[in-house]
Amino acid sequence: MLDIKLIRDNPEAVRDKLALRGDGYDITEIVELDRQQRDLETQRSQLQARSNEIGKAIGQKIKSGSDPKGEEIQSLKAEGNQVKTQLSDLEPQEKELKAQLETLLLNLPNLPSDSTPIGKDETENVEIRRWGDEHKPQNEKILPHWDIAEKMGILAVDRAVKVAQSRFVALLGAGAALERALISFMLDRQIAAGYTEVIPPFLINSASLQATGQLPKFAEESFKCDSDDLWLTPTAEVPLTNLYRDEILTSDELPIYHCAYTPCFRREAGSYGKDTRGLIRLHQFNKVELVKVVRPATSEDEHQSLVRDAEAILQALKLPYRVIELCTGDLGFGANKCYDLEVWLPASGTYREISSCSNFGDFQARRGNVRFKEKGKKGTQYAHTLNGSGLAIGRTMAAVLENYQLPDNTIRVPEVLQPYLGREVL
Repeated sequence: MLDIKLIRDNPEAVRDKLALRGDGYDITEIVELDRQQRDLETQRSQLQARSNEIGKAIGQKIKSGSDPKGEEIQSLKAEGNQVKTQLSDLEPQEKELKAQLETLLLNLPNLPSDSTPIGKDETENVEIRRWGDEHKPQNEKILPHWDIAEKMGILAVDRAVKVAQSRFVALLGAGAALERALISFMLDRQIAAGYTEVIPPFLINSASLQATGQLPKFAEESFKCDSDDLWLTPTAEVPLTNLYRDEILTSDELPIYHCAYTPCFRREAGSYGKDTRGLIRLHQFNKVELVKVVRPATSEDEHQSLVRDAEAILQALKLPYRVIELCTGDLGFGANKCYDLEVWLPASGTYREISSCSNFGDFQARRGNVRFKEKGKKGTQYAHTLNGSGLAIGRTMAAVLENYQLPDNTIRVPEVLQPYLGREVL
């Protein structure tokens, strides 16, 4: 959530920043509602002060001998009752204004950082670097990952659809083993890099989704349990960040690094017709997530470090990839800066997103009230939060099935996964 004081004091600067994201973000109503709310607060403050004055005056006059039933006291009491009525009338007005203002603020995205490249859409994203061109396979007859997986009998799509619906899959035998090996390998690497592993709840409440920015804007992309205020987690970013919601941390507790494996559930609203085959775009998928809660002064360095931690997994697996910096027009709702890692899929001759590493600044912390207090200093500050996939498991499996595919339709197991799988070839 953006700081209302920032909008109030610098409306034009906020408008200019939001315009970099594209059309559709107007703060005119927010500015007006904020003005009305502050006017009501001033009016209420003045009325409360007058009410206090009247009460004090009545007490002093009675103490000095005035008749409690006399005209002077009765007149003051009548005025006091009138002030209380006015205060009572203001309360619902102020409450309604606050609710309207909060709704508008919750639907307003984060402001791009000054270093985020300016662009209208994904076509203007900036490639930062590539890695692993020497590891690209030379096999010219590589099958798409869904074809080789079905030939091997490790991917069952039709049967999974029978159990659930489209965009769900079942992994069998070596496919399930490979998925599990990737999860274990990624967690082990990130724990060694300094992250504390968490097994969070897989069902989360609305307050958690609102804090990280999925609600109210993206409600249609999540699966809800109708009988409860619970949703299936779309990403471990949500429960990990919300572990610290409504808390004041000490400076000694920061930085916080967490990693977690969770199944993730998304409706992929608006994506129908895209990636209908394979493991790229599913309603249920596994992911290892990285989350950081840090001091504002270190968040930019922590962001670069987070990207390197995600890259380290791809490098260990020797999967070619590139790093893309998202431009303002392609930036996620809550991010002020974001890098995507895109892995090479040789069957289609293209790079596909496998991790998105975002810095949210204090955007999520304001929504979730995550603060910290420095030793010896008064007051508190909002923390900065960051997250990134480390990595999306299904997409990593797709990359392994294509990049490590042998001419005889078997899969060479990446060296770092061989201890987990106990074999060299699938």
